[in-house]
Amino acid sequence: MLRRAGSIAWLVRVATFVLVVSCGDERPSTVTPSVHVAAASSVTGAFEELGRAFHARTGTSVRFVFGASGSLAQQLDAGAPFDVFAAADEASVARVVQSGACDRSTAGEYARGRLVVWTRDGVEAPRTLAELADPRFARLALASPEHAPYGSAARDALRRAGLWATVEPRVVYAENIRQALQFAETGNVDAAFAARSLVIDDARPHLLVDEAMHAPIVQSLVVCRRGARREDGRAFADFVRSAEGAAILRRFGFAVATAETETGAETGTATETEKETETETETETEIETETETEPRVGPR
Repeated sequence: MLRRAGSIAWLVRVATFVLVVSCGDERPSTVTPSVHVAAASSVTGAFEELGRAFHARTGTSVRFVFGASGSLAQQLDAGAPFDVFAAADEASVARVVQSGACDRSTAGEYARGRLVVWTRDGVEAPRTLAELADPRFARLALASPEHAPYGSAARDALRRAGLWATVEPRVVYAENIRQALQFAETGNVDAAFAARSLVIDDARPHLLVDEAMHAPIVQSLVVCRRGARREDGRAFADFVRSAEGAAILRRFGFAVATAETETGAETGTATETEKETETETETETEIETETETEPRVGPR
């Protein structure tokens, strides 16, 4: 009996020692909260690279949510705690500034995008927009014009080309520009309007849409008020618009005006080195919608 009692006492002492050691070993967390950025799907690759470069320079990590600009603006209006909002247009930024979600003094252009037509495997890329009337393009994807600036630009281009009435019954709507591209990548559609930035490294032919066919795709960003890392958000916004940030954006096919370009040291048009290749693309993505494989067809 005494031996059993001694064993129990020994176990109690061991448990107490383990508890004391584990408590005494507590150390303050070294994890630094991330800057939380809501960004248009068209800048997915470019901003992921910008995030890595910013982390390497400052030690601050960046966490992204990519989606259609209009949908992200709705989230901000509803109270989403983003530190920075990088849209694919100016209107979405103006909207969140007007609602009070973001700081007007930090708003400004960071890039200009280009629209492309990208085709699935086995379908020859069109050489002109007019070719989209051809029966080989039985299904055509574009991002929702109500939420995605690239989708709005695609619809405008088709209308200006006099093709909208012909192709509208074949249109498949995606939630964002990245998803529109995915519909073509998976063979759900024959062609998709996408962002050039999303296919900049793709060697396959694709049609670069003439900018005269739609309003300029002026992409704007702003620092927001409800984020937990506003000062770091401001630093990230400044980095995106810095010379280093501009160089990254240019590699993804964006035209960028930096402080140097505004004083005449550079020209924005000179950065569009692939402009003469008639085949390039861009897109918008909300990561949560990437798994959707059943597109919506027809007028909306």
